[in-house]
Amino acid sequence: MIAIIKYNAGNTKSVLNAVTRLGYEAEITDDFEKIKNAEKVIFPGVGHAASAMKYLKERGLDQLIKNLKQPTLGICLGQQLMCEFSEEGNTECIGIFPVQVKLFPPTEIVPQMGWNNIYDLKNSLLKNVDEDSDIYYVHSYYCELSEYTIAKTDYILEYSAALQKDNFYATQFHPEKSAGIGERILQNFLSL
Repeated sequence: MIAIIKYNAGNTKSVLNAVTRLGYEAEITDDFEKIKNAEKVIFPGVGHAASAMKYLKERGLDQLIKNLKQPTLGICLGQQLMCEFSEEGNTECIGIFPVQVKLFPPTEIVPQMGWNNIYDLKNSLLKNVDEDSDIYYVHSYYCELSEYTIAKTDYILEYSAALQKDNFYATQFHPEKSAGIGERILQNFLSL
């Protein structure tokens, strides 16, 4: 079973629908044991970092997520919360990736909303994905580049489109909303 973490954030249903379309059994849950014992875990989200972290901490899910051993995929807010710190609400996050999450400078329209490309692809999560493929983004905050960056994109500045460390994978973009390319990325994760 694929556990999709429920934690006071939006977008869990579209992730559930995408995983189900690919033929996998999945459940949206905040049940500690179900998440701990899932074959794989997806940590999606659209929302505010501070309120999401409050929900996770109240239920002990922040520590559970940090200690998961199975493949785990953070999406959008999920990626940001897997980092060390977010400027959104000056929030201490889970700290899997030693990366800062920063607000885009207001030199262009923020949030970035719509299709943008990914490049400098470096991981099996992105297997059979072409350089400069377009995928879908909606966000005002970004993860800085680091040694854990496995894909980059550029909006106002260059930043991490995807990260990977040990069993943890994360994308700033929404694979569940990114048509065929996004479906391929989700399938790559579910096949790990």
